Amino acid sequence: MLVAASCAGSTPGGAPDSPSLGSVTPVPPEGEVAATGTVLDAAGETQLCLGAVAESYPPQCSGIPLEGWTWDGVDGAESSGDVTWGAYAVRGIYDGDTFTSTQPPIMLALYDPIRPEDPTGGEPGAGDDATLASIQEDLPELLGDPYLGSSPQNGWLWVDVVWDDGSWQEAADAEYGEKTIVIRSALTETGG
Repeated sequence: MLVAASCAGSTPGGAPDSPSLGSVTPVPPEGEVAATGTVLDAAGETQLCLGAVAESYPPQCSGIPLEGWTWDGVDGAESSGDVTWGAYAVRGIYDGDTFTSTQPPIMLALYDPIRPEDPTGGEPGAGDDATLASIQEDLPELLGDPYLGSSPQNGWLWVDVVWDDGSWQEAADAEYGEKTIVIRSALTETGG
């Protein structure tokens, strides 16, 4: 199991001994989580794609391994050759590497989630375009495979990752200031 780790020292813009964004690893969630994305099964290797999906036919993506999945009784799937895919809301357990489905999926076209609260409260962030672009350029290396994408908006850099237990947000606040980065988890706890 992954554990949170930090490196001591001073970070640019952060307090002494505060963790840097690239030096922490979120602890996997303890209970069930939910996510929306594309389930792609290529010759029996099934993955849950939470980020970009190539618009080829069949589509291609780089996701996290998906266990416990069956296409039996699941509507909304398409197939081409040995690839089957569809867009779904799924619930399951995430161990930091693999998502294990625990409940029947819901076709994304029929799923109506509650809109998450805006963590910025609608206030502009403190980042300028050059700073946000510089941070954005470093994120794939800092966060690795869990990094899904990012986009600057209204002085903030919105960063999408597979999962954050708050460790990455805390490190980003310490390293870049509390009004610069918003880390968003694709996986959300269900309370179950």
